[in-house]
Amino acid sequence: MSSENKQKPSLHTVLTPQLLDLYEIKDSIVVIIDVFRATSTMATALHNGATKIIPVDSAEACIEMGKATGGITAGERDGKIIPGLAYGNSPSEYPRSFIENKTLVITTTNGTKLLHMALRKGVKEVITGSFPNLSNVVAYLKAQNAPVILGCSGWKNRFNIEDTLFAGAVIEEIKEHFTIHCDSSFMANQLYNQHKANLPSYIKTLTHWHRLAAYGLEADMLYCVTPDIAPSLPIFKDGALINGA
Repeated sequence: MSSENKQKPSLHTVLTPQLLDLYEIKDSIVVIIDVFRATSTMATALHNGATKIIPVDSAEACIEMGKATGGITAGERDGKIIPGLAYGNSPSEYPRSFIENKTLVITTTNGTKLLHMALRKGVKEVITGSFPNLSNVVAYLKAQNAPVILGCSGWKNRFNIEDTLFAGAVIEEIKEHFTIHCDSSFMANQLYNQHKANLPSYIKTLTHWHRLAAYGLEADMLYCVTPDIAPSLPIFKDGALINGA
C-alpha cells in the first residue's frame, strides 16, 4: 500500500443496524441512511426551512418532546401514522408553507433508532443522507478527512437494497478520497453502478416498494430516489438535526 493510501481515512458500510456493534465507530462520521423515507423526509423538512428536527427512538418520547418543545410530532410504524402523533413520515407533508421556522419531532421504524444507536456509541459526528441530499453529503464527507461509516437502517434490523444503493452512490463519488477494505462497501458500489441509470424502475422490484405501495406511497418512493431535490445537510448538534448546508 502506498503512503498516499495510508493517509486516507477509512470507509465502511454497515448493512443493517444489527451489525453496528461489529464496527469501531467512535472516531467516525456516521451517515444515517433510511431512504424510504426517514432521511429523505429529514432532508426535505430542513431544506424547506424547519428550524431543527429532534429524532427520538420511541412514540412515547416523541409525544413528550413535542409537548416540551411545542414542536410538530411525527412518526410511523410500518408506513402508518402512530396514534397520538400528528403527522407521518412522507416528504410531501413538509412543504415550506407548513414547516418553515418550526421544530419537527420525529420517530420512525428504522432510521431514528439507528441514529440513537450511533449516538450511544459516542461517535465523532452524525449526519443523515438520502438521494434528495446526495451531493451535500458527498461534499461534506470529502471535506472532513475523517473515517466514515455509512449506516444503512434496513428494515427491522434486516438488510434492504434501497439504503445500500444510496451507500453505493456516496461511495462512487468519494472512493478516491478514502481507503476502503470493506466488502459491503464494494458490493454497495457495484449494485449502485449496475442500476444507477434506471433507479426509478429498479426500485419497483424491491420488497420495501411493495410494502409501502400497499399504502399508496409510490410517489413518495420515487421522490426519495431523486438526487438533490432537497439539498440540505442534516447534522446532529445539541440534541437535534440542523441544516449545515
